[in-house]
Formats: sequence, C-alpha cells, structure tokens
Amino acid sequence: MIDREQVLHVAKLARLELSEDEVGRMATELSGVLGHIEKIGELSLDDVPPTSHVVEVENALRADVPRPCLPREVVLEQAPAVQDGGFLVPSPQA
Repeated sequence: MIDREQVLHVAKLARLELSEDEVGRMATELSGVLGHIEKIGELSLDDVPPTSHVVEVENALRADVPRPCLPREVVLEQAPAVQDGGFLVPSPQA
C-alpha cells in the first residue's frame, strides 16, 4: 500500500497540489495500479514472443521506389531566395 508521504512526494514531482481527500484517494488508486502490475509480473511469459502490436500490422506505406526528380533549376525557380544552388533559409530571430 502506498502511504500518504509517497503520494505527496509524487505529487510534488508532478507539481500537483492535492487536497487531503485527493491524497487519500490517490493512495488507494495508486496502490491498486501497483497491485495490477504485480499480478502481471507473476505471469510466465518465457514462451511469448515480443511484439509491438497485439495484432499483426502490415506496413501501410508505399514501397520506396526511386523515381526521377525535378531538375534543380525548375525547383529553385519557385524559391523566394536562392544561395549557392540551394534554398536560402533566413536565420531565426533571437
């Protein structure tokens, strides 16, 4: 069980101001969360392969196929400013 001092410490780290009622409620709720985590930790997952999704997900992106690009001169015609054969990007103002 998480005690009052631990709740106040976490609240301070999160920069939260909690009322006394909230401190008690948070202690109960956080203790419940930690209880669930302990139950998950008891599971034997040695034969379960690691995954990033619970269902099979296929790549939704198109294949990366090289294609000819526009000539540099055509692209730079639309640029508001050009320097040394590329786009001139203004420096940020401080």
